[in-house]
Amino acid sequence: RTIMDSRACVKMVAAAWASGFLNAVMHSAKTFSEPLCQGNTVDQFFCEISQILKLSCSFSYLRVVWALVISACLGFGCFVFIVVSYVEIFTAVLRIPSEQGRHKAFSMCLPHLAVVSLFVSTVIFATLKPPSISSPALDLLLAVLYAVVP
Repeated sequence: RTIMDSRACVKMVAAAWASGFLNAVMHSAKTFSEPLCQGNTVDQFFCEISQILKLSCSFSYLRVVWALVISACLGFGCFVFIVVSYVEIFTAVLRIPSEQGRHKAFSMCLPHLAVVSLFVSTVIFATLKPPSISSPALDLLLAVLYAVVP
């Protein structure tokens, strides 16, 4: 309770919800303002922004970069927060005197860390992969890895 009181918890939840909402509103506003010339069928199982932008009449690399920069800024802030949190958690766990207590604490943290790592690595690869290796099957596989598996 001395490290994480209810006020700090409310602030962190509010920041997470606000950044997610801001990201969604900005992407939705930009995406829905684009006219679609190539139909409205997306080769994914959900409407991913990059797939919708490919259907746009005025597909522009700058629009993709704009979406990427906004997401990267918000995502980097979240990533830094997660890393700092894990450093604090691991520091606290290593101070536990008993081996059994440390093992129990690590067994609670490591699965979450694995899921976060899978999510972050697949999102980074999906976003930064060169167009030369892009294919609908690879895009679908990456989307499943970062949207469904975690």
